Amino acid sequence: MKKFIETISNIWKIDELRQRIILTLGLLLVYRFGTRIVLPGIDTAQLTQLASSTDSGILGILNAFTGGAFANASVFALGIMPYISASIVVQLMGIAIPYLQKLQKEGESGRKTINQITRWLTIGICIVQAPAYLYGLGALGVPDSAFVLGKGLDFIVPAVIILVTGCVFAMWLGEKITDKGIGNGISLLIMIGIIATMPQSFVQEFISRTTNNTGGIMFMLIEVIVWFLVILASVLLVMAVRQIPVQYARRTASGGYEKNVMGARQYIPLKLNASGVMPIIFAQAIMFAPSLLGRTFNNTAVGQWMEVQFADIFGLAYNILFGVLIIIFTYFYTAIT
Repeated sequence: MKKFIETISNIWKIDELRQRIILTLGLLLVYRFGTRIVLPGIDTAQLTQLASSTDSGILGILNAFTGGAFANASVFALGIMPYISASIVVQLMGIAIPYLQKLQKEGESGRKTINQITRWLTIGICIVQAPAYLYGLGALGVPDSAFVLGKGLDFIVPAVIILVTGCVFAMWLGEKITDKGIGNGISLLIMIGIIATMPQSFVQEFISRTTNNTGGIMFMLIEVIVWFLVILASVLLVMAVRQIPVQYARRTASGGYEKNVMGARQYIPLKLNASGVMPIIFAQAIMFAPSLLGRTFNNTAVGQWMEVQFADIFGLAYNILFGVLIIIFTYFYTAIT
């Protein structure tokens, strides 16, 4: 424990690293504040049904990815998912479109152009998703009386602009964290949204274990230990490196006189999990589509089947498709990077 405290203290003494940590924490705090700001024209007291509708299932995952902004009808209700969807589309289009293939080979300048295309596509996706979200609030249990200004253009147009701006601002926060902070900004925004409810979940679990006679404090302690072990295993998996041996043959070097240089064996360090968590995020973004299509075409047998099968995250069809998408995106993301 003493060594850990000394390590943290030494890290804090490095000026550049300290500034990056403070900037990262500050931008994450701004994002968390934004998730609590409700759209103008919506009565927050009547959003209890929306919160209960997003407690579990596919909507629960979406709400977790947005850090609770989806259930709060926040200015960040769309979260960062439109940007991830745009990234998926651009990367997939890079296989078929020669122009994008050319940009991928141009190095830094090509990467900047691809990022700009991704940003514009994100705005386009937001313009489609924002009205769908606003009109979908009624189907999720939000009464018409909650819309103080009604559902006319006086409310829809400003709300769509705010939702699109909120997503673009969240995208900007993620990019700033990546450039001037620590780690991948988009992944950090998703992570901070997921762990935002962790303290509340721990308190609820503790109360449940102690009051309902379902294991008590000892079982709670075992859960915490298993949780730490899972985190440790995840860190080891991310940090693991596979060493690919490279054998250099004996060669002759000349520098005023010739000499023989012995052959040497070196290693190319390749990360065991080169794609990180991005394939899971990409796959999860795609997994929202079947349930949405099922709700859209629920008057048909296929639509009803899709709505039932893909609304349950523990369903067989959901997990099979989810696993296949993770494998595909892992292969694809590793090949790209």
